Amino acid sequence: MTIPAQFNAKETEQKWYDYWMKNNYFHSTPDHRTPYTIVIPPPNVTGVLHMGHMLNNTLQDVLIRRARLKGFNACWVPGTDHASIATEAKVVAKLKSEGINKSDLTREEFLKHAYNWTEKYGGTILEQLKQLGCSCDWERTKFTMDPDMSASVIKSFVDLYNKGQIYRGYRMVNWDPEAKTTLSDEEVIFEERQGKLYYIKYEIVSDYEIQNPKPETQYLTVATTRPETIFGDTAICINPNDERHTHLKGKKAIIPISGRIIPIIEDEYVDLEFGTGCLKVTPAHDMNDKTLGEKHNLEIIDIFNDDATLNSFGLHYQGKDRFVVRDEIAKELETLGLVANIEIHTNNIGTSERTKAVIEPRLSDQWFLRMEDLVKPAIKAVLETGEVKLYPSRFNNTYRHWLENIRDWNISRQLWWGQQIPAYFYGDRKEDFVVATSIQEALVLAKSKTNNQQLTTNNLRQDADALDTWFSSWLWPMSVFGGILDPENEDFKYYYPTNDLVTAPEILFFWVARMIIAGYEFSDKKPFNNVYLTGIVRDKLGRKMSKSLGNSPEPLELIAKFGADGVRVGMLLSSSAGNDIIFDEELCNQGKGFTNKIWNAFKLIKGWEVSNCIPQPESSKVAIEWYEAKLQQTLAAIEDDFEKYRISDALMAIYKLVWDDFCSWFLEMIKPAYQQPIDSITFAKAIEMLENNLKLLHPFMPFLTEEIWQTIEDRNVNEALIVSTWPEIKSFNQTLISDFDYVTEVISGIRTIRKDKNIPFKDTIELKIVNNDKASTYFDSVVIKLGNISLLEYVSEKVEGALSYRVKSNEYFIPITGNIDVQAEVAKLTEELNYNQGFLKSVHAKLSNEKFVANAKPEIIENERQKEADALAKIATIEHSLLSLK
Repeated sequence: MTIPAQFNAKETEQKWYDYWMKNNYFHSTPDHRTPYTIVIPPPNVTGVLHMGHMLNNTLQDVLIRRARLKGFNACWVPGTDHASIATEAKVVAKLKSEGINKSDLTREEFLKHAYNWTEKYGGTILEQLKQLGCSCDWERTKFTMDPDMSASVIKSFVDLYNKGQIYRGYRMVNWDPEAKTTLSDEEVIFEERQGKLYYIKYEIVSDYEIQNPKPETQYLTVATTRPETIFGDTAICINPNDERHTHLKGKKAIIPISGRIIPIIEDEYVDLEFGTGCLKVTPAHDMNDKTLGEKHNLEIIDIFNDDATLNSFGLHYQGKDRFVVRDEIAKELETLGLVANIEIHTNNIGTSERTKAVIEPRLSDQWFLRMEDLVKPAIKAVLETGEVKLYPSRFNNTYRHWLENIRDWNISRQLWWGQQIPAYFYGDRKEDFVVATSIQEALVLAKSKTNNQQLTTNNLRQDADALDTWFSSWLWPMSVFGGILDPENEDFKYYYPTNDLVTAPEILFFWVARMIIAGYEFSDKKPFNNVYLTGIVRDKLGRKMSKSLGNSPEPLELIAKFGADGVRVGMLLSSSAGNDIIFDEELCNQGKGFTNKIWNAFKLIKGWEVSNCIPQPESSKVAIEWYEAKLQQTLAAIEDDFEKYRISDALMAIYKLVWDDFCSWFLEMIKPAYQQPIDSITFAKAIEMLENNLKLLHPFMPFLTEEIWQTIEDRNVNEALIVSTWPEIKSFNQTLISDFDYVTEVISGIRTIRKDKNIPFKDTIELKIVNNDKASTYFDSVVIKLGNISLLEYVSEKVEGALSYRVKSNEYFIPITGNIDVQAEVAKLTEELNYNQGFLKSVHAKLSNEKFVANAKPEIIENERQKEADALAKIATIEHSLLSLK
C-alpha cells in the first residue's frame, strides 16, 4: 500500500466517521460490562457551535473514547434543550418580520410555528459536533420537548406539588421586559453602572392644609435613581429617630406632577445616613418597599406594562419606555422647580442573563419551589460525604455559598414555548385550581374539591404559563433514561447514576446543583460521580470570546484549516480544569504539527525494508527495553492525571512521549543504516510500540490514529482502533529510564562537538570515558550507534590531545583528528574559560559577602555553592583541553 506523503485530514475525517457510524460503535445497550455514562450538557436547540462547545465536547469525547478502550460499556447521550426564552424570542422576531404578532395567535398556532422553527434550524449543532469527532450514541438523542421528556417534567411538578414543595404565591419577582417573563434570582446578573441620583421635592401638607392651603409652601426632598416611579409612590417614610424630620410626623406629601396625596409614615428601616432621610415608598416596584407596604398597609400601584412602558398611571407618559420617561420627567420636574439637585451615582443594576435587559422588580402571582429542605442532601453529597466531587475542588466554596443562601425557586415563566404548567383553574378565586398530569385527571380532582359533579373539561382553564427551562433540564440525567416515568426500567437501572459531567462553572448553580438536588429527590441517588468544570475560552487579550466582540473564530473554519485532531489537541494543550483558556490559533497549528509528526514517523517505519535473515542489534534490543519502560512510566502518569481530571497534563505527557521519546530517540536508536534493512524482531516491536502510542493518542486524535491503525494492516470491524484495548499497566524498570536520561546527555555532548568542530556524522570518532560516576554501561551500544563511535573505551586517566566535555562527574574525551583547526579551538576554549572564570568570580563575591550568607535562605546558599562547584569543574575540563591542544 502506498502511504500518502501528507495526511489528508478532510478525507480521513469523513471516511472514518462514516465507518464508525456504519458499524454502530457509538451505540450502547445494557450488557454484562460495567457502564461508563456521560450525558451531554444539552445546547440550545437552535444554537451553533462555538469555542466553549468545542472545548467541552472534546473533553467529553476524550473521556468516552478512553472508557471504550478500557473495556467499559461507554454511553454518551446527546441532546438539545428547548431554551424557552431564547427560542421564543427568535420565533416572535421571525413572526414579526412576516407581519404576524404573537398576540394575534392562539397558543396552539404559536407552538406550531415554534416547532417548525426548531425542525428547520434545530439540531445543527449536533451535526457540527460530528465534524469534531464526537462519538455520541446518536440513537439516544433527546430533546427536552420530546413527549416523554415533557411528561417527566409534568410528573415531577405534580409530585412536588402533592408533597407541598410547590406553591403559588403573590411575590415580588424579577421581570424581564424584553422577554416578557419572570426570571429566577440566579438568572439576574448584577452590573455596576453609572447613573444619576435625583433629589426631588414633594410638597408637605397636613389634613387641615389640604382644605385650607397656606400661602407659603413647604417641601421635603427625596433622593431617587428612578424618578419615573413617582407615579407608583404610596407613602414617604422617615425614621422616627431622625430629629431633622420631627416636623413631618403625622403629615402628608403631594406627589409631583400627579398631585396625588400620600401619607408620611415612620419606620426605623430608613437609613439615617443615606440621601435626605426621606424615602419614597413604591411597593409595586421594589422588594424592600413591598415589605414596608405590607407592614403599613399601603396601596400597591403597578405603573408598568409588560414591556416596561408606563401604563395609565403614568398619565401623559403612558406608552413611553421607562428610560425615555426618566429623562423627560426629570426635565419636567426641573421646569416645575421640583429638582433640588442631580448627582452622578454608581448603582448595582440587575440585568437579564438571557436578554441583557434591565430587570424590573414586579409583583405577580407565580409558582415557586420550596428549596430549604430539598437542598440539604445536595449540600451533604458535595460538601460533607464527597459522594459527588467537583474538579477543581475550589468550586466547593462557590457551591456552598449558593446552596446555603438559596431562596425559593420561581419556576413559572410567562412564555408559551415550554412545558405548560399543569394547574387547572375552575373558578375566579386564586385558590380555585387543582394540579394534575392531564385535564381528565384534573376534572376528577376538581369535582372532588368542589363537590360539583356537573363540572366538565370546558369548565377548566389551564394556567397559561410555561415552566422554567431549568426545571426541565434539572431532570436530564434521569429523564434521558426514562427514570422519572419508569424508574424500574432496564436502562435507568443500568446507566444511572452516570459517571462524569463536563460543564462550565457559570452553570454550577443553574444546572449542576439543581441536578444533584433532583437526583436525591426523585431517585434517592446522586446523578453523577464527578463534575469536571472547564474554564472560559478567552482571546489573547483575556476577553471572553463572543460574536459581538468579533474575537471568536468559527470552529468549523478552524477544523477545515487545521484538521479536527489538530484543533482538539490545540484546545486541550492549554486547558486545565477550571482555568480559563487563552486561545490562540497557533495552538491549533501546534496540534496540526503534532499530527504531521506522527504521520511522518509512521511513514518512516513503514518505509523500512524488513529482513528475517539478520540478527537484532544490541542497540535495538536495549532501545526496545527502554521505550517499553518509558511507555509504562507515562501510562502510570496519565492514569493518575485522568483520576484527578488533569486532562491537559495527560495529553502533554503523551505528547512528550510520542514527540521526544518515540520520534526523537526510539526511532533513531532502531533506524537501520542507509539503504539497509531492519531486522524483523525490531520491526515487529516498533509496530507494537506505535500501536500502543495510537491507543493512548486515540481519545485525543481519533481520526489520525484510526487512519494509521487501519493502514498498518487490514483489520475487520471488530479490530478497529475505536474498540481495541487500552495498554495494560505493568511494572517497569525505573533505573533503566534514569540511566537513559544520563545517556542522552552523553549523546548530546558528542553531537555538540561534532557540530562545533564540523565533524560529519559519516566520519567515525573514538570516545574515551573516565567513569567517575560509575554510570551504567548498559546503553553503550546506543551511544556507539547514535554517536557513530568506532571505539568506545573506559580509561582511568585524562586523555591528552583530545576534545573533552563532562556529564556530571564523568569526563568524555574525543581524540583529535587532522580535521580540527587547533588554533581556532584554542581561541574558542580560551573565550569559554574567561567566561567561566568571570562567572566563578561573581559567585565567590556572593559567598564571601557575610551579609548575604547571614540573610539568604539555606537553599539559596546551597544553590550558589552548587554553581561554584559546577564552574570549578568546567574550568578544570577546559584547562585540561587547552593543555592537550598546546
